[in-house]
Amino acid sequence: MRLRLPWVLVSVLLPFAAAVSAQPAGDGSKSKSKNVTTKIGEAHFEAPLPSGVPLRLYVRSGDIRLVGADDGKISVDVSGKNAEKVKDLKHRLTVLDGSAEFHLSGGPKNEFQITIRLPRNCDLFLRVPAGDVTVEGIFGDKDIELHAGDLSIHVGSPDEYAQVDASVSAGDVDASPFGESHSGLFRSFKKSGSGKYKLHAHVGAGDLTLL
Repeated sequence: MRLRLPWVLVSVLLPFAAAVSAQPAGDGSKSKSKNVTTKIGEAHFEAPLPSGVPLRLYVRSGDIRLVGADDGKISVDVSGKNAEKVKDLKHRLTVLDGSAEFHLSGGPKNEFQITIRLPRNCDLFLRVPAGDVTVEGIFGDKDIELHAGDLSIHVGSPDEYAQVDASVSAGDVDASPFGESHSGLFRSFKKSGSGKYKLHAHVGAGDLTLL
């Protein structure tokens, strides 16, 4: 399957809010540092990432390729026929202590490709509404879901995994490294092993391939 695809200010509250914000934190309270980077209307985005942090990505529909790299940052490039129509494209990266979250939304409707480069050694959580998605060169836990379209994940050696579950609601599951192939409605398989990584992959309607 291929998819081409008022603020109203109440003055009486202001002194109270100021008083609350001025109070010191109680003993044992913890605050997380937060760094937010946002860009709008650009075909290229990049920002550094702390080493080893888990990544949560929420990416708009499209032809998407995620690739592992060694440069300690996240970078996004948009290319293709409609790549120049990026005025509504929004990149937002939020880095907290111990985690990072990236959102990519807006942009051209179709006929363009998104390439996202990430640190190759990271735990990846990815959600995409629809499209053709490829993930390769990422070593770590993977939790990936696509509502509709084709999802391909390069898993490397099956011996590196402690737990694998893969499923489609309607479509094909082809996972030759794990000796599994299924077609139809609500198809899935689970595996356990002696490795250190976990893999969860799901496609709603479409094909799931583990390479």
